[in-house]
Amino acid sequence: MPLIARIALNRPLRRLFDYIIPEGFELTPGQRVRIPFGRQQATGLVVQVGVEPPPGIALKAVAGAMENWPALPAETFKLLSWASDYYQHPLGECLFTALPPALRRGRIAEEKKDQWWRAIDSGSTIPANAHKQKALWDWLNQRSNGAPTTDILRAGFNRAQLKALQEKQLIEFVSPARPADFDEAPELLASRPRLSEAQTSAADQLASPNEGFAAFLLYGITGSGKTEIYLHYLKEHLGVQDQALVLVPEINLTPQTVARFQHYFGARIVVWHSALNDSERLATWLKVRNGEPVILVGTRSAALLPFTNLRTIIVDEEHDSSYKQGEGFRYSGRDLAVYRAHLNKCPVILGSATPSLESVHNAEQVKYHLVKLEERAGNAAPPVISLLDIRSRPLEGGLSRPALNAIEQILAKGEQALVFVNRRGFAPVMMCFDCGHMVECPRCDTRLTYHRRDRAMRCHHCDYQTAATEQCPKCKSEAFKPVGQGTERTEDILATAFPDTPVVRVDRDSTQRKGSIQGILNQVNTGKPCVLVGTQMLAKGHDFPNVTLVVVVNADGGLFSVDFRAPEQLIQTLLQVSGRAGRGTKPGKVLVQTCHSDHPLLKTLCEGHYLDIADQLLKEREEGQFPPFRAMAIFRAEGDTMEKSLQVLDTIKPLANTTGIETWGPLPAMIARRADKHRAQLILNARNRKKLNSLLTGICQELDQRKLPAGVKWMIDVDPQETG
Repeated sequence: MPLIARIALNRPLRRLFDYIIPEGFELTPGQRVRIPFGRQQATGLVVQVGVEPPPGIALKAVAGAMENWPALPAETFKLLSWASDYYQHPLGECLFTALPPALRRGRIAEEKKDQWWRAIDSGSTIPANAHKQKALWDWLNQRSNGAPTTDILRAGFNRAQLKALQEKQLIEFVSPARPADFDEAPELLASRPRLSEAQTSAADQLASPNEGFAAFLLYGITGSGKTEIYLHYLKEHLGVQDQALVLVPEINLTPQTVARFQHYFGARIVVWHSALNDSERLATWLKVRNGEPVILVGTRSAALLPFTNLRTIIVDEEHDSSYKQGEGFRYSGRDLAVYRAHLNKCPVILGSATPSLESVHNAEQVKYHLVKLEERAGNAAPPVISLLDIRSRPLEGGLSRPALNAIEQILAKGEQALVFVNRRGFAPVMMCFDCGHMVECPRCDTRLTYHRRDRAMRCHHCDYQTAATEQCPKCKSEAFKPVGQGTERTEDILATAFPDTPVVRVDRDSTQRKGSIQGILNQVNTGKPCVLVGTQMLAKGHDFPNVTLVVVVNADGGLFSVDFRAPEQLIQTLLQVSGRAGRGTKPGKVLVQTCHSDHPLLKTLCEGHYLDIADQLLKEREEGQFPPFRAMAIFRAEGDTMEKSLQVLDTIKPLANTTGIETWGPLPAMIARRADKHRAQLILNARNRKKLNSLLTGICQELDQRKLPAGVKWMIDVDPQETG
């Protein structure tokens, strides 16, 4: 009887497919294969070998193996299988997420070798009018090891010039120069960072990789030097043949972090994020899969890569919501990193100045070892946080006169200020002061944001855009004005108030171009007086030594939200952005504008001790029976009418009518219509996570077998970050 292989495809299907393994073939789980699928050939991943064939079905045969080794080694395969079960997502899509795009499309798993060229003196001459050829030859002649084609093209030359020089025998192919690596050029690399007494005490509490699995929550206030501890730890404990994973929320926003790791580890550092092209991702993936001793700095999907010698995992800013994938395979990169460390029997370090309530709770339950670092590095002191009540105060671009005066004083001292506005664009809405009309998105239940720079009205939910007008579209009145404030409007007010000082805006719109964030950071790091204006992007780990004042334009947004996570996220954001002040030798000050200066949460914020605030918020969570005291999952449905979406969820609710499971809804989502889809949700809560997981599996299988109303689709989110 022929051997049967069970194979997963990169399809949103909760089923696997059986194929005959031809004689002479040897397949193993995790291996990529070519298989006939319908009238096409598809790339599949072997899940199991030697299964019982289904009765009465004629099976097709595997067409061939893509490689003679598994693309996903056993530990990675086990991790993704667990994730598929936990997050209730089809196994095939989970497994293929660990492959770079080129391998998902069926490309061979080998790196394209870049051709290297070197200038030679063969006696041939270059025509006098061939200026570019002469420039290319001179350029190569200055590089004794030669240069790759990609660098040559990047320098402004082209392939025709290369070909002309090759025909004249003035250049030749050479073997690529090997970069200085960790072993070959230790003199080029800095030794381990010098730690303060407080940092040394914290570092001493972290176990070595040889001691097996352990999870550490490194609570370090902003500016305490957590990155130095990561670097010291890796220098101290990581072997020359070991691999390490360092997860960061958004690598493109924090190029300083990668630069610091490269300063200590050189070419051993590789990066992984969505801005890499397919070839770059494949090259990095192959380094990881081949067991090269890399230290990979990457975003959430790096937690899924096929490491073969992983000895340490670090998750920086572990509280950051961007670790949770928002669509498709809705996994948490942080939580997968912890489970991966458990599988690898290696330590995982979760670092943050504002750790998530889940992590604080795990530390209180002694599942994580809490390591505290409550002193700023060097002579820096934590900033002083003050509430500025703006009730009855006139505002200019969202800024009160005391805030503008404080900025003026800071600039007069030759220092820098940061203004935090948690909304991009010029104004949240345009409103007619005659008829009250506000421009709404035609595809979503939300209003359009006015972007004055582009003279555009944009929806930040579906990307709908239309030209801005100066007249009310409804009554044609000229009294059609922006209401509220965004980063653009605040930037304009500051530019008017301080005409001799650069005002630098940092938001999604101003950092779209490649390298733009680095240019902004370079400008700020000169230390010259300037005012930074930005959104949450400014709260993500930046180090600006000359920023001594932070102004928060409006702190009230998260105080009264329907989302149970809103207070936690508000405090985290405020403390993170406050932490940008006073990181150098000069003291820092934070002004938080609010209409609720008597709110107990904001009063506690001024004391600045996050763990006390976290304990207070955890008590509220326990009283309300929210995570982490209960497990939560959300079924979401979206369709062309709200009636259809609610109908699908109504059929789920009876299936969840079980002891120990509490259901809320179904109800329309907070933004009920997005991109012309009507959205509804059903929330499931349970004390017993295993019971909830088993129930979810059954419901998902049931929904897969049902015929849904036309135009309706459903999805599931386990451990949701958003409940609206």
